[in-house]
Amino acid sequence: MSTGSRQPAGSTEIRRGADQSPRQTQPRGALYGGSLRTLSIASVVMVGLALGMAFFYAPEEATEGFLQRIFYLHVPLAIVCLSGFVAAGAMAIMHLRTREARWDLRSYVAIHMSLIFGVGVLICGSIWAKGSWGHWWVWSEPTLVSFLIVILLYATYQPLRFSIEDPERQARYASVFAITAGAFVPLNFIAVRLSTAYLHPRVLGTGKLPGPMALTFVISLIAFALLYVTLWRFEMTAKHARWQLKALRRRLSGEDAPARRRSAEPELGAGLGTGAPGVPGAGVGPGADPAPGLRPEPALTTNNLGRQAP
Repeated sequence: MSTGSRQPAGSTEIRRGADQSPRQTQPRGALYGGSLRTLSIASVVMVGLALGMAFFYAPEEATEGFLQRIFYLHVPLAIVCLSGFVAAGAMAIMHLRTREARWDLRSYVAIHMSLIFGVGVLICGSIWAKGSWGHWWVWSEPTLVSFLIVILLYATYQPLRFSIEDPERQARYASVFAITAGAFVPLNFIAVRLSTAYLHPRVLGTGKLPGPMALTFVISLIAFALLYVTLWRFEMTAKHARWQLKALRRRLSGEDAPARRRSAEPELGAGLGTGAPGVPGAGVGPGADPAPGLRPEPALTTNNLGRQAP
């Protein structure tokens, strides 16, 4: 066997190490591949279907008329938003149990997405309040005020992270915050539901919805939950891809890792080396390969990574 054999340029080369186990020179599922594409298409279809049913299928409510259709946007957004906060608390528990930075990152992104959805809830709620009560905001209404308190509480999450420079301590304190705030969300919801200080338009609490309205609401809830998951996966993919690209460039150029700047984002270079299948950045950690299969090898030339040097 000749050691100077060549493979066609551009082909995927399989290298064997001392253990004779094959290793591909392509990243393994680093960007979620087709699953993110499928989620994106499904989200667009479901959101379009939900909006179409809200405007053209669901009947108008007898009291509020056309204004009530904002219910199919406002309430599903609120449910998904609050559920995202609770899910972030569960992810934070996993981080404290395992000390794996990937759970901290997942919790961070979940809170980020829920805050975006929360802003949408406040905007829709103000529009609904203006049409129903004649005011953009009613401070004596417990539902509006309690939701605003939740959003303001989580708005302190990123400043808290930014104030802590050490990445491990930052992740630990942020997880404690996410767990505590996540426990506050259902307690706050129960307290508001038990409150009768002011009349809030509770479409779900005044009796069983008619069939077309109930179906439209369920479709809207599924659509916005799917949209939340899609945006969460997209941001996770973008953060991992950006970090892997930077790490790969440093690896190819032989540069040392730069000093960590103060940032609210989780430290992706530490604790992600779990080797978990399907997790972007698995195997990325101190002393690990930043992008599996993309590291330079002595037998490869720098001009053509797809061709073995003689």
